[in-house]
Amino acid sequence: MQTQLFEGSPQFLLQNLADFRFELRKFLHFSENAALEAGLQPQQHQLLLQIAGAPAGTSVMISYVAERLGLRHNSAVELVDRSEREGLLTRTVDANDKRRAILRLTRKGNQILRKLSGDHARELNDLAPRLAQALKQICKHSQSSSIAEAR
Repeated sequence: MQTQLFEGSPQFLLQNLADFRFELRKFLHFSENAALEAGLQPQQHQLLLQIAGAPAGTSVMISYVAERLGLRHNSAVELVDRSEREGLLTRTVDANDKRRAILRLTRKGNQILRKLSGDHARELNDLAPRLAQALKQICKHSQSSSIAEAR
């Protein structure tokens, strides 16, 4: 016999959090496999995405990608070194501060990233309704909990 779930119940929240996490994990699994199939390690794909997707006017340096990827500085340096050796990006010395290097994608890096980005957009288009529904339910629960706590 299955228990009837109602929006404010703890079980309702847990089920929706589990559903949301499951859909996120499916996307991450897809992303990791797509990167590997394209000849990249998943972190290299994320590195290329952060460099290419930086806001206009942002000087993309090791510290920027380290923060965006949640890596320590030395781990980001190793990832950039490997990606540079594989012809995915270049480093140029910052004209204003010779201690800093600006990261830019090469043609090869851009080509791989464009293909992966298209694949990712299509996958997200398929997953979006389920992700959005779970997130909507979680937000409803959060709002009803906040109202109840305020009373």
